[in-house]
Amino acid sequence: MTGTLINTAAILVGGFLGLKASRQISPPTQQRIKLVLAAFTIYAGMSMIWKGIGGSFGNVLKQLGIAMLALVLGNALGMMLRLQNGLNQLGHYAKERLAKASPEDDHRFSEGFVTCTLLFCVGPMAILGALEDGTHGDFKILAIKSAMDGLAAMGFAAMFGPGVLLAALPVLAYQGTITLLANALAQHLNDPLLLDSIRVVGGMVVLCITVVILDLRKVPLANYLPSLVVAPLLTHWWR
Repeated sequence: MTGTLINTAAILVGGFLGLKASRQISPPTQQRIKLVLAAFTIYAGMSMIWKGIGGSFGNVLKQLGIAMLALVLGNALGMMLRLQNGLNQLGHYAKERLAKASPEDDHRFSEGFVTCTLLFCVGPMAILGALEDGTHGDFKILAIKSAMDGLAAMGFAAMFGPGVLLAALPVLAYQGTITLLANALAQHLNDPLLLDSIRVVGGMVVLCITVVILDLRKVPLANYLPSLVVAPLLTHWWR
């Protein structure tokens, strides 16, 4: 739960600072923040992959092969389930709420709560980070997400007001539930290779998040989430 608690605190701190701030973060500063977040994201992804692989050279190749196949099959399953399209629709819904916001709007509190809840809870980093925290106690992904959410909360609080702070509660409940479930699952898995396969695939997906942070290319990250289920199944089958 450490990562989720950090994430919740970051939203609260960012929201409070946004309510007190007199101006928004300048574009050059935003770009520098993006570069720092991208660097930490690369480190988190590589760290997950490095910790998930091991053994002989042949075993490492086997693990990487399973991970790549899991990504391909998981992406195909994600496209069939239209996961990215569903998240895009939620994103458009949040964007419309942002566009309608105005200082004179009497519904700013509820608008801020709903909009920020969607933005903070919907996304691969929330799921990947909670899984990594629950299965291995590693909260680096959620720490990076915390920095992103804290900065976003700072900007949204100036627009919506204190309703943004309340969005920390759904984040705590949502990510905390995933973390606890992942922890319970990890305790019942006797084969560490199954968890390692999830970690390797998760690390590869995290590396793709870097491309999104830097606005280099649009990547349908949500479509790759089924890979986290496919990977341990392939590992169990391919022994």
